[in-house]
Amino acid sequence: MKTVTIENVTLGEGQPKIIVPLVGKTRADVLQEAEIAVQSNCDIVEWRIDHFEEILDFNKTAEFSKEVKAAVGRPLLMTFRTAKEGGVCPLEDQKYFEMYHTLLENGAPDLLDVELFMPESEVSELVAKAHEAGKKIIMCNHDFDKTPSKEEIIRRLQLMQEKGADICKIAVMPQNAHDVIVLLDATQEMYHQHADRPLITMSMGELGVVSRVSGKTFGSAATFGAAKKASAPGQVSVAELRTVLETL
Repeated sequence: MKTVTIENVTLGEGQPKIIVPLVGKTRADVLQEAEIAVQSNCDIVEWRIDHFEEILDFNKTAEFSKEVKAAVGRPLLMTFRTAKEGGVCPLEDQKYFEMYHTLLENGAPDLLDVELFMPESEVSELVAKAHEAGKKIIMCNHDFDKTPSKEEIIRRLQLMQEKGADICKIAVMPQNAHDVIVLLDATQEMYHQHADRPLITMSMGELGVVSRVSGKTFGSAATFGAAKKASAPGQVSVAELRTVLETL
C-alpha cells in the first residue's frame, strides 16, 4: 500500500484524516469558512468551487485560490462537483477540463478532485499534467440514489487506480442497514485484496454515519467533517469526528 503525503499530512497511515469542505458563495464567505476550518483542527481543507459565485471566471478563481491556500495553511483540495454527481453549478465537460487546467497552471491546489466517469482521454491528460506539476488526484464517484453491489463498488475503485488516481474515493446512499454493510465490506475487500493506494469510502446520510468513523477498521484513509456547513448528507462535526476516531 502506497501512502500519499501532502506537506505534513500522510494519507494511508495512522488515523483517518479529517477533510473539511468550504462551501461559501462569496470571497468573504469562503475566507470566513477557511478561518473556522483552521480552528476546527482538520487535516485537509476542501474548497468546493462549484459553490463559488465567481467560478465561471477561471483565472480569477485560480488567483483567489492562492489567498484561500494561504488562509488555510494546510493541504488544499479543490473540487468542482458536477451537477450529475450532486454539485450546484452546471458546466459542460469541455469547460470542466479548461477550468482544471487553469487551476493547475495559475492556482494553488495541492489536490484536485476528478470524477471517474468524465471523458477518458481528457481525464488521462489532466492526471498526467497534475502529476507533472507535483499535484495529487482524488478520483471519485458518487451515487446519491442507491448503493451499488459490492462487486460494482470494487470495480469502480479499481478503475480509478487504473486511471492513475493517487487516492480513490466513492460515496453511496444506503436505503437500509444492509447497504451500509455492503459499502464497508467492499472497502475492506478492496483494501486487503486490490488497493495499492489510499481509499476514501463512505455511506451517506444518517444510516451511513458509522462508515465515516470506522475507516481505521475497514480501510478508508480519510473522512469528511463539517466545521460550519455540511457539504453532503450525514457529515458530522470535526470535533465529534476527532473524538470518535480517537476513541475507536
